[in-house]
Amino acid sequence: METTIRKIKETLKNDFSASEVNSIIRIIFGKLKNYSQVDIIMHKDDELSPFIKTKVDEVLERLLKHEPIQYIFNEAYFQGFTLKVTPHTLIPRPETEELVDIITKENKKSDLHILDIGTGSGAIAIALARALPFPVVDAIDISEEALQVAKDNAESLKAKVNFIKADILCATPPVESYDIIVSNPPYIADSERSAMEDNVLKYEPHTALFVPDSDPLRFYRAITLYAAKALKPKGRIYFEINSRFGKETASILSQNGFQDISVIKDMYGLDRFVTASKAPDYDA
Repeated sequence: METTIRKIKETLKNDFSASEVNSIIRIIFGKLKNYSQVDIIMHKDDELSPFIKTKVDEVLERLLKHEPIQYIFNEAYFQGFTLKVTPHTLIPRPETEELVDIITKENKKSDLHILDIGTGSGAIAIALARALPFPVVDAIDISEEALQVAKDNAESLKAKVNFIKADILCATPPVESYDIIVSNPPYIADSERSAMEDNVLKYEPHTALFVPDSDPLRFYRAITLYAAKALKPKGRIYFEINSRFGKETASILSQNGFQDISVIKDMYGLDRFVTASKAPDYDA
């Protein structure tokens, strides 16, 4: 096995950092051999079967084409659990874990009614269903394929989430139904594509990533208008945002019946989240 580990490091050294390579090694042997990090060390002198060696070569070939390892093994880690992911769903990011943490720290009541808009793999909805006390969680997405992945994830993780196919740009909101609405919608402007890595551009779903430069806040505007009707008085909205548009997103909320608006930085010091409360006397 030690020879194969050296091969992995040599093959990937020009495309990945040393820490990324070590993480990839853990994932490969975790999936192919069910080994922990300790197992990898303990079995480093073992001879691998030809089958495993072939599988490792296949993984390396795909990695060199910049395919994310999460798609190679159809798994990603989020909030301490494992999610199924496919090219129909985004790979959940650490920043989105931060968004879940913000929500769970601010909301301790039981039986909250929550809506996750643009659920993708179901990461946010499932995390909240597992973390909050007895919530009722709904989740919508426009993609039938993404919804099926999200349903599979909820079932495997025993999370109770109601999944609904809908296009938030034209959906009709219910009246004062939700305590919390959360969304991590598409927010990368088309002009920012050139700065994206190949593993994102070639493999992740563009409809879940990009918005036109002419209207980069289209989803935030639509979700804000939806939330203005669908949230209960004093209900909370939580956005993950493009760091370029914190003030603009806050302004949309302010103009549509929201107060207590906060723009919050992520772990990298970038404006990444906007939170607000629906004014108790606002009539949408």
